[in-house]
Amino acid sequence: MGDVEIRRSARRKRTVRAYREGDKTIVLMPANLPRAVEQEHVRSLLARLDKREQRVRPSDDELLTRATALSREWFAGRAVPSSVRWVTNMDKRWGSCSSADRSIRLSHRLQGMPPFVVDYVLIHELAHLIEANHSDRFWALVNDYPQAERAKGFLEGVSWQQR
Repeated sequence: MGDVEIRRSARRKRTVRAYREGDKTIVLMPANLPRAVEQEHVRSLLARLDKREQRVRPSDDELLTRATALSREWFAGRAVPSSVRWVTNMDKRWGSCSSADRSIRLSHRLQGMPPFVVDYVLIHELAHLIEANHSDRFWALVNDYPQAERAKGFLEGVSWQQR
């Protein structure tokens, strides 16, 4: 089941809730809930959390498929990444692209953000496969994405909040 912390509360009367806190799952439940029922609730809540996270956090293969589709749609297939993957060591940037090996890395901080935001970061990194710098031609490619300004604003808000 992984690292699970169960927090019982006398104030909590009937509801059971679970959420992730880093690598740990916190389960909140009433203090008077019988221990025999506890494990059943924990299993059910963990399964639900896992299912929701799979929906919100696409796998690396799904990211590559999405990047390929975005390249076809916005760049006529000219930007072809060799790989696209989530990384956990990127705390200052949202993504990076290596034009040498054509790999794209996205910060794990994007996981759970709206799809238009993840798409924007993918488009930004795909554009680097066509224009390696941040020239006017690069920004013309990126800004063709209709949700670009909205996504930039979203990411700026998240960055400001995390200061």
